[in-house]
Amino acid sequence: MPKRPLPSITALQSFEAVARYLSATRAAQELFLTQSAVSKQVAQLEETLQNPLFTRIRKRLKLTPAGEMYLIEVRKILNQVEMSSRYIQSYGGDTEVLTVIAPPTFAAKWLIPRLVGFGRKHPNIHLDIRGELGSSAPLNNSVDVEFFSDSGTRPGAACLRLFDEEVIAVCSPELLTAGLPTSLQQLVDLRLLQLNSRPQAWHDWFEAQDWNSKGSYHGPRFETFHMLISAALCGCGVALVPSFLILEELEQGKLVTAWPYTQGAERSYYLSYAEHTAGVPKIQALAQWVEAHISANRQPQRLDHPAQHLN
Repeated sequence: MPKRPLPSITALQSFEAVARYLSATRAAQELFLTQSAVSKQVAQLEETLQNPLFTRIRKRLKLTPAGEMYLIEVRKILNQVEMSSRYIQSYGGDTEVLTVIAPPTFAAKWLIPRLVGFGRKHPNIHLDIRGELGSSAPLNNSVDVEFFSDSGTRPGAACLRLFDEEVIAVCSPELLTAGLPTSLQQLVDLRLLQLNSRPQAWHDWFEAQDWNSKGSYHGPRFETFHMLISAALCGCGVALVPSFLILEELEQGKLVTAWPYTQGAERSYYLSYAEHTAGVPKIQALAQWVEAHISANRQPQRLDHPAQHLN
C-alpha cells in the first residue's frame, strides 16, 4: 500500500496561527519563522488537502468553509500533541500511568476521597482518572481499571465487588414547608427529577412499594447524578439517589429524605480490570488499596429514619 502524504506539525501550526491572526506576518512572528516560510507551509498544506483553506477579500485573508472545518480538527490535533508532550515531560522514567475510568459522580464523591495517600505510598504510579458514563467492557488497551455499577459482573474482566447500592428519595428541606408527604401521590406532586441513564428508576421504586404512578416518568431529566443532586439542592424537585453519594448533604441538612423507604441491592459497585492484566503491579496496587478501604468499612453508612433529618 502506498504511503499517504501527511501534513507536518509545522504546517499545521502555520495554518492554525494564520487562521487565528488572519495574517501570515503575525503568524510568522509567533512561530519564529519568516513570512514566506509560513506562506509556503500553508500552500503545501492546501496542495496536500487538495482544498483551498484561505481566500482573499479586499486584500484581507478569510477562511474558506473547508478551512473553517479543518481548523477545528487541527486545533484538536495540536492540543493533543501538546498534552501528550507535557505528559511525558512531567514523569520520570520509572513512572507508570494508571488510567482509571468511573462514573463522574461516583469518582468525585466516593473514589477520589478514598485515594488520598495513594500517591505517597506509590510515588511511581501516576493516576489518570476520567469520569465517563457507560461501560468500556471489555476493557480496552487505553483503560487499566474501570469502576462501574451493575446487576452483574463482566465477561473477560476480573471484578471486585465493592458494595451494594441503596437508593432513597431526597429533596431540599425548603420543598417540605408543609411537612413530609403523607402519600406517594403527594411525593409525585413535588416533581420527580429523572436520570437519563435510569429512566425506569422511579417506576421500579414505586413498584417495589406496590404502588403504580402514571407520573413516574415525568419530570426534568439530567445526565449525571451530580446534576440530579444539584437540582435537588436547588429545590427543583425530589431525586432518587444512591445514599452513599449524599451522606455529606444529609449530615449538613442540605438534603432530607422525603419518604421512609430505602430500595436496596438492585445494583452493586465493582472495580474491574481485564483478566489478562491481573498480575500487573500498578493494577494490583490500586485494587488492594481500594479493597483495604472497603474491608475497613464494609458497608456504607446506613441512614436513620428520614424524619430525623428534618430536625
